[in-house]
Amino acid sequence: MLPEAIEAMTAQLGQVGNASALHAAGRNVRRVVEESRESIAEVLGARPSEVVFTSGGTEANNLAIKGLYWARRAEGATRVLISSVEHHAALDPAAWLGDRQGAEVELLDVDEHGLVHPETLRAAIGADPGRVALISVMWANNEVGTVQPIEVLAAIAHDHGIPFHTDAVQAVGQLPVSFADSGVDAMTVSGHKVGGPTGVGALLLTRGSAPVPVLHGGGQERDVRSGTLDAPAIAGLAAALRVAIGQRDQQAKTLRGLRDDLIERVREAVPDAVLNGDPVNRLPGNAHFSFPGCEGDALLMLLDAKGVECSTGSACSAGVAQPSHVLLAMGADAALARGSLRFTLGHTSTQSDVDRLIEVIGPAVERARRAGLS
Repeated sequence: MLPEAIEAMTAQLGQVGNASALHAAGRNVRRVVEESRESIAEVLGARPSEVVFTSGGTEANNLAIKGLYWARRAEGATRVLISSVEHHAALDPAAWLGDRQGAEVELLDVDEHGLVHPETLRAAIGADPGRVALISVMWANNEVGTVQPIEVLAAIAHDHGIPFHTDAVQAVGQLPVSFADSGVDAMTVSGHKVGGPTGVGALLLTRGSAPVPVLHGGGQERDVRSGTLDAPAIAGLAAALRVAIGQRDQQAKTLRGLRDDLIERVREAVPDAVLNGDPVNRLPGNAHFSFPGCEGDALLMLLDAKGVECSTGSACSAGVAQPSHVLLAMGADAALARGSLRFTLGHTSTQSDVDRLIEVIGPAVERARRAGLS
């Protein structure tokens, strides 16, 4: 967490009060919540009334995808168009709608860099525009870092009067993001991705968007998301967003320098390593590689033992590693997809972190290759 977020959050932890209550303690908490809402709206290019607080990105995605589908289903719209490289926090709600709610879920193809091309979306909509309930495409990919042409895709959706949702969890704080300028109807934000606390996020909703609630109760947050508001976490989220976005340009410049150095030197240490994602239009702190002949989980643990923390994009089902759905959608074969790692840099990253990775990556890859693919 950013120091400013910790300070803002801890200043509220000792305060007692429900933001929905009318007494003095409740009004004090409500002031914290509403000032935080105004701050978040300002830095994200939105109106305060468009900020709906949630417990994080997963809940916000569920609310947007399920809620907009339910609202549009009453009009006979049952098609859900969603990119094939989404985070599971978006893919799984859509799949659930298909399994349990009669939705016709259609995955939008991507190119070898993980990009959704505008003509792909146009063709998918054109098959039956009137029955498309919503479209969901993430702003930037969490695994390979590819940035999508969100404004163009949202404009295509609006040409047909279709609501457009974007999961911007990875993009906010790293890329210029304006809710108003993007043209999207719903946008997901998460606290811990910008140096804020875990367990808090927001769904930005245009005033004309009215998803059916997933949670029912006290009618908080425009009657869209019921539940007592977590004022300390919301204050931490607001502080983190203000700092992260205020420092974004300089931070992105620093991260791009570290990232490019990392990419160049990993390629020198492991000449056959494959860089995944768009080589140019990608998140400034993301470097994603496939290492032929390696099992990603084994390589991750070898690096972890040397003090380097990274991640695979794979999922584990019944103890068996599964290749990343993102890489498979991009056309990678299963073996190469399983031998992939994501290296991400953030506001605490330094040149010494990159240097340490370069010291250990070559021997770790050699050892992983000797172990072979299971």
